[in-house]
Parts: sequence; structure tokens; C-alpha cells
Amino acid sequence: MFTRQILPQLTEEIQNSPAVALLGPRQSGKTTLALEAAKNIPSIYLDLESERDRAKLAQPELYLSDHLDKLVILDEVHRAPSLFPVLRGLIDQARRNGKRTGQYLLLGSASLDLLQQSGETLAGRIAYLELGPLHVQETGDALADALWLRGGFPESLTAPSDARSLRWRQNFIRSYLERDIPQFGPRIAADTLRRFWTMLAHHQGGLLNVAQLARNMGIDAKTAHSYIDLLCALLLVRRLPPWRANLGKRLVKSPKVYIRDSGLVHGLLDIATKEDLLSHMALGASWEGFVIENLLGCAPPMVQAHFYRSSGGAEIDLLLTWPNGTMWAIEIKRSLSPKVERGFHAACADLSPVRKLVVYPGAESFPLGNDVLAIPLHALCTELGLAHRPSTDATV
Repeated sequence: MFTRQILPQLTEEIQNSPAVALLGPRQSGKTTLALEAAKNIPSIYLDLESERDRAKLAQPELYLSDHLDKLVILDEVHRAPSLFPVLRGLIDQARRNGKRTGQYLLLGSASLDLLQQSGETLAGRIAYLELGPLHVQETGDALADALWLRGGFPESLTAPSDARSLRWRQNFIRSYLERDIPQFGPRIAADTLRRFWTMLAHHQGGLLNVAQLARNMGIDAKTAHSYIDLLCALLLVRRLPPWRANLGKRLVKSPKVYIRDSGLVHGLLDIATKEDLLSHMALGASWEGFVIENLLGCAPPMVQAHFYRSSGGAEIDLLLTWPNGTMWAIEIKRSLSPKVERGFHAACADLSPVRKLVVYPGAESFPLGNDVLAIPLHALCTELGLAHRPSTDATV
């Protein structure tokens, strides 16, 4: 049973917006979270993958007009984009009758089409929230190693053995490739996209070079771009942008690319156990991606994330920028005795961050000199999570 950090924010948006879209990968806990958020208010739940529920919406305006006094939860809403104009009309009708909030909670795997269609049709009427897999603040530090190995999808994390967890993730990957991804774009051969996804796993944390990926796959750069765009839109891959500023230095312009869930990285690379992981060449990149996703999962939505790298070797793994313009510079080390390299100090001299941190896999915080603090992942996640209101619990 895990507490989901986003529940208070979801509850607040339902109370203040006519429609809320909760977007995230399959099996990340969207349905459970939505039902938890709605347990104390009149609501109905419709799964648009169910033929029975789709039949209820054969004439959606007639059916939904009978439930204007309830929160209607529409799961897998990307399967029925024609609903959006209907929802707009019903929202406007309810507004004229004095009801302005808490009408529709839309659940779906994020896609460019879904965001575009809902944004255009429900502009000014809808709020968006993202639910990713579990992060360390939700699972507790005791499960950090399992979370790193197995990833944050609840069924993978709670599987009875590492072997069963790996099997679940491999089935999940196959299901996405063969059933889910074809819903969101042109038909892509499952084997081709699996090779592309696996290539990204081998390239975890590297600079995105679409031309090189395209050459390795034997496809054109435009097609490779479309694959990246699709995986990012589905919240399975992250492009971490570089910091760009006029500092009189030559800065890297390409984003870094990460598969967002560490368990999927290991599933694509066939890494079954922690012992396998510790001896794998992807160890450092896997840990870096795991730390970044956990920190961004805990951070308030208004915090912007970049990395910093100059041609002269100055580098920061993760740069968090707060709304007031202050920065936190974060280095990521997979060592119990982390050492700060010259490039980090040079980058901090360029940017003057208010905090200089090294995230490492230990249990205690301690100073490293030059105002740099070594800090455990869980401790920094807790700091970042304090900006969220921890008033309500949800479980998956």
C-alpha cells in the first residue's frame, strides 16, 4: 500500500476545474487514484475499453446529461476523442446552471493527439496532471533498491520475486508495442520499435543524436524523430533539455535522453537481479536516470529541470530552477564516498547556484567542502516533496 503524493493536488483541481485530465502510462495507478479521489463525492466510473461502458455512451450527450450532478470518471478517454466537443457543451450548460467545478475526470495515456484535441476543445475548462510510476518518497527508503531494480509500476515492484517482476515488465513492454502504441500514431512494426526502445536503454543518459540513432536503425531521421516524440508523449521517455544562457561559453545544445522508469530500462536490457545490475555496464547510467526521475517526481510542478554542459568540460547532471530564479546544482554519484569533479565546480562558478548537492546511495548527509553537500536520495526527495500538501492518502 503506497501513498501517492499527487492526491491532494488532484483533489484540489477537481474542486476548482470543470474537467481534469490525469495522464500517465498504463498500470501506473491512475484508476486507483481517481477512485480514491472520488470516494467521498457522488461519482460514476466508465471504462472506455469496456464494450458495456462504451455502449452507454452511444448517445453521450443524453447519457451524460443525466449525471450533471456527479463527477464522471472517463477511463482510457483517448479511445473516444469525439467526446471532447460533447463535454464542452455539457460543461457550458452546467456553468449556466451554476455548477462550475468537479464534472469530469479524464484518464488516459498521454498522447500528442489527446493533449491537442482536449486543449483545443476544452480550453479554459480543463487542468492537466501527470501521474508517473511510484517514486521513493511514496514507497519509503526501505524499498529504494527494489524500486531501482524493478521500477515504479506497482505490479512490478510488488511482484513475489525478481523473476516474476522482470516477466511482468517484459509483458508490459510487449503489450505496449503490440497493442497500445499503434493507437497513437501510424502503424509501427513492434520489432522495429522494440529495437529502437532497446537502443535508447543502451544509450540511457546520453546526448540525443537522432541522426546516429536513425543510421543504426536503418531508418531516416524524420522517422527516428517521430519514434522519440511518441515515446515522450506516452511518458515513457524523457528528453532533459540543456541549460541555455548567454554566458559567453559554448554550451551543449542537444538534450539528454532517458527511459523514465528504471525497471523498463532493466527489462529492455534483460537485467533480472541486483547482482546482474551491479555488474552491468549500464549501472551508472541506470542510477543517474533513476535519481533524476525520483527527484522530478517529488519536485513541485513549477520547478524547471535542465542539465548543464559546456565545451570546456563544465557539467551539472541536474539543474533545478525555482520560480524566483534560484538554482540547485545536483551531481549524481553511485558511490558511498563520492568525489566532486572539477567540471562540477566549474559549472557552479558559471551559474552560482544557491545549493550544490551530490546525491549518493548512502544513508546520511555530510559536507564535501566548497559548500557541497552529499545527500541521500530519499532525503532530497523529502525536501522537494514538502512543497506538496501531504494532507490525504491514496493507495495502489
